[in-house]
Amino acid sequence: MMYRAPVDDIRFALEEIAVMDGLKTTGAFPDLSSDLTAAILEEAGKFSNDVLAPLNRPGDLAGCKLDDGAVTTPPGIKEAYAQFVEGGWQGLQFPAEHGGMGLPRALGSAVMETLQSANMAFSLGPMLTFGAIEALIARGSDEQKTTYLPKLLTGEWSATMQLTEPQAGSDVGALRTKAEPNGDGSYAISGQKIYITWGEHDCAENIIHCVLARTPDGPAGTKGISLFLIPKFLVNEDCSLGERNAIKAIGLEHKLGIHGSPTCVMEMDGATGWLIGEEFGGMAAMFIMMNAARLAVGVQGVGIAERAYQQALAYAMDRKQGRAPGIDGEAPHAIIHHPDVRNMLTTMKAKIEAARAICYCCAVAADEAEFEQDEEDRAFAKRREELLTPISKAWSTDVGVEVSSLGIQVHGGMGFIEETGAAQHFRDARIAPIYEGTNGIQAIDLVGRKLTMSGGAALREILEDIRQTVEDCATSSNPELPKLATRLGPAADALEAGAAWLTSAGQDREDMLAGATAYQKLAGDVIGGWLLCVGAVSAQRRLKEGEGDPAFAHGKIRLARHFAETVLSLAPSTLGAVQVGADLLADDAALGA
Repeated sequence: MMYRAPVDDIRFALEEIAVMDGLKTTGAFPDLSSDLTAAILEEAGKFSNDVLAPLNRPGDLAGCKLDDGAVTTPPGIKEAYAQFVEGGWQGLQFPAEHGGMGLPRALGSAVMETLQSANMAFSLGPMLTFGAIEALIARGSDEQKTTYLPKLLTGEWSATMQLTEPQAGSDVGALRTKAEPNGDGSYAISGQKIYITWGEHDCAENIIHCVLARTPDGPAGTKGISLFLIPKFLVNEDCSLGERNAIKAIGLEHKLGIHGSPTCVMEMDGATGWLIGEEFGGMAAMFIMMNAARLAVGVQGVGIAERAYQQALAYAMDRKQGRAPGIDGEAPHAIIHHPDVRNMLTTMKAKIEAARAICYCCAVAADEAEFEQDEEDRAFAKRREELLTPISKAWSTDVGVEVSSLGIQVHGGMGFIEETGAAQHFRDARIAPIYEGTNGIQAIDLVGRKLTMSGGAALREILEDIRQTVEDCATSSNPELPKLATRLGPAADALEAGAAWLTSAGQDREDMLAGATAYQKLAGDVIGGWLLCVGAVSAQRRLKEGEGDPAFAHGKIRLARHFAETVLSLAPSTLGAVQVGADLLADDAALGA
């Protein structure tokens, strides 16, 4: 079953829940309109549906090949990448002054969702390039911007983000890659990096590597790290390509999934590179890339979940087995009519829409934080962006794994057979909770930094918005919406109580960290449920005003009700998991360590 971009669902999340059209008041997006959004999403959908999706399964089977430092991607990927470049998709969300299309990153996130659904392995290349572009715009010199941004923005050149080393996984401060000054402003960089996505390939004519390394006088730990730009091919003054640089792939990782994406072991042997930003400013520059990547990976969770859902839905409509209750006609009936299967499909759909809404709201907040005219509005939006970023990344990628697993369950035994393709979605999804900062690290960031920043303002503000939606639902003329309020209100109270316990004065740090992941899940459940309720309020408005398809609007209300009864109803009971404390973690004897 081939993927079809859910353009109507995406537009509803962008326009009715995340309210992307509100960005027009900033003056930064004069061309933004509902018609333009629809046109871009339709075209992105065609590219994803017709070009990328058919390559997904063959790419998984063929994988990538490494021969003497050169990587060959699966058949069709190079040609698909050329069409991606021709379509101008790489620069959609970047400023026109640098060669981009000057549209919101929220719209760029929606376009990326369709790519990630259609072919997750392919989408990783453009995703990493987004992060490098962000870093160069924010920290690059004028010369670097002039030399590298034009072709990165077209996609003619791609980029990587190189952090991880064999002895230094998430502990970036333990890296050993060295950068020795050459005396002319450049550095000779030597070391090895692992797990480098799209580190070498045959799709772009040059690859711009963003590499963390340590200069000779750098202090120990993260304070001594700097970020360097290392091109695969050195670039001449006229921006033509020069000689090959001393950086190459020496291995391809053998992975559980994303086989069509070249994940490389990279070696630098005196490679020529240049600082991006200030010496010892590597962590700050890296987090520009990392925050962009974390939101993009969250959207990736949405994308792979959507792909798994569509395949499971098609199978459930086609597969006939047993007699379903309440269904006329001769058995066997399509399994979609069996309540357990329909329950799984409803759960899948509701969680996808909740995760999509969280990610798009985070993207809109990021746009507002950059472009709102009023300083207080920018500060408010920045707090909202920072609060939602770890939740977007972690909760949405957990949803990707859960939904793709349910997709296998809907298929039954056939889901466990590789030929159906359902298993590939689960294998591909499983990396997303790991890379760009594990979901455990996101939880530490959420409870350790985001809950307390600005005196706890970010959480207070979102709780105010949630409780406003409780009131909107409670006073609705549609009898379904007050039922949402009865679930959302106590869930918001649980979110507040969990934060109060985690951040209370004198709270033991070990106890706080023991409850971090449980709180992050609670936050995703409550905020995702809240945004579905926002969508239900909007759907009710559409019904009242006779706008659009009534069945579509009723569907949004039904999904919000399902989520409220199956997820939000459990929120108060999860406080125990948040407050479990380190004393109840198993000791070495219990673990058998």
